[in-house]
Amino acid sequence: MPPVAPSPHAAIWPSRLPRQLVLPETTLWFNLEVSARRYPNKAAYVFFGQALTFAELHAQALALAGWLQAHGVRKGDRVLIFMQNCPQFVVAFYAVQKADAVVVPVNPMNRVDEFGHYIADPQARVALTTVDLAPIVAEASRRLPAGQQLQHIVATRMAEAMPAQMDPQEAPSQAMLDWLLADPPLPAGCTRWAEALAAGHASAPTEATPDDLALLPYTSGTTGMPKGCLHTHRTLMPNVVGGSLWSHVSAESVSLGVVPMFHITGMMYGVLAPMYNGSTVVLMPRWDRELAGRLISRHRVTHWTCIPTMIMDLFGSPNYRSFDLSSLRYLSGGGAAMPQAVAERLKQEFGLTFAEGYGLTETAAPSHANPPERAKLQCLGIPLFGTDSRIIDPDTLQELPDGETGEIVTHGPMVFKGYWGHSEATKAAFIPIDGRSFFRTGDIGRRDEEGYFFITDRLKRMINASGFKVWPSEVEL
Repeated sequence: MPPVAPSPHAAIWPSRLPRQLVLPETTLWFNLEVSARRYPNKAAYVFFGQALTFAELHAQALALAGWLQAHGVRKGDRVLIFMQNCPQFVVAFYAVQKADAVVVPVNPMNRVDEFGHYIADPQARVALTTVDLAPIVAEASRRLPAGQQLQHIVATRMAEAMPAQMDPQEAPSQAMLDWLLADPPLPAGCTRWAEALAAGHASAPTEATPDDLALLPYTSGTTGMPKGCLHTHRTLMPNVVGGSLWSHVSAESVSLGVVPMFHITGMMYGVLAPMYNGSTVVLMPRWDRELAGRLISRHRVTHWTCIPTMIMDLFGSPNYRSFDLSSLRYLSGGGAAMPQAVAERLKQEFGLTFAEGYGLTETAAPSHANPPERAKLQCLGIPLFGTDSRIIDPDTLQELPDGETGEIVTHGPMVFKGYWGHSEATKAAFIPIDGRSFFRTGDIGRRDEEGYFFITDRLKRMINASGFKVWPSEVEL
């Protein structure tokens, strides 16, 4: 087989962007400290019309960090965050960072039988949650052996971050409002969020370095139990900085935060990047097309990371024509291919290109993205700053030429450090190519002649038919 040429995407790289990033030698907590000093009175988050300024966010995170440290949280300890999107999620995240501990975000759709894994596997001793989810946390902890149980549960009400009087244009459906305002009794031993913040515990000076563990998000568990992905401040910073450059984000930007924050994409664009940029996020705890349309119109949202089905649902609203979507400047996302008809409608009505991207929990969200100036439809895009991706034969591990289908492997600054407690899985996840370590994504795809990547299937779904590799996407039904 002839040698494979380097990726040709350099020829179409946007001229406005550098090829490599000079990344800050700082931590995620430092990003909040800087924005709180730069923009103290600017809204970091808006939740049903209630603004949380950068100064307020900083003060609340300091207070909660002090409480965590006063209750035994030390450097490197794992702390669970089990919440829907709300300002308290962000306060919790940065409080854990200030305590030099590690955030373990957990899908709030998990039930008792599932949640125990997220306590026991990372050996967490503290969980930060909401009052509606606290019973799940408490019961999952109770079912574990005594030595693995949580020591502290802190629970907040969504309503604590909401205005006393809500403007109808900011108001959710009645069903969502009932959920937000609920105040069920807490399980025995739980601490109220407001009490923790009011306790007055001072936090110790941070000692974290860029190479310390900051985040332990879990994979979806498509093969066995979910595994924790080791991300340091240094592996998260490339997409914090690079994603902002790629999508024209600045302190003047306003984004719609509806992608779940526990997920690596929502974490990156709803929790991490806004602190670095000093931008504002209009938060939604759950998807509601009518509310989304009103919020985009009212707050002049400029950036929206989403999945294509959200845009399709918004277009399907009977009130669609009453929404003012003219402020939108950048639409991005993934998770599903954007239908051509919807993409054409976006272009015709708003002059917007949906810039699809690709990434995994292991790559801290995107490793590839479409340049908005030159996006291709139903395409993963090109490798991001300082990132090298190849297509290999999943059996021989040999690199394949452009146009041939194989496994996508990636080397880049955003690639994780391995799986928590799974040394063999970590070893199997990487292969050497040209003297560098490449992460095996498990996704099957191809690269075209311009260096754009396309996904076709998952490696784990491969069928071996009489010695021939067959992908389910190739089987005619």
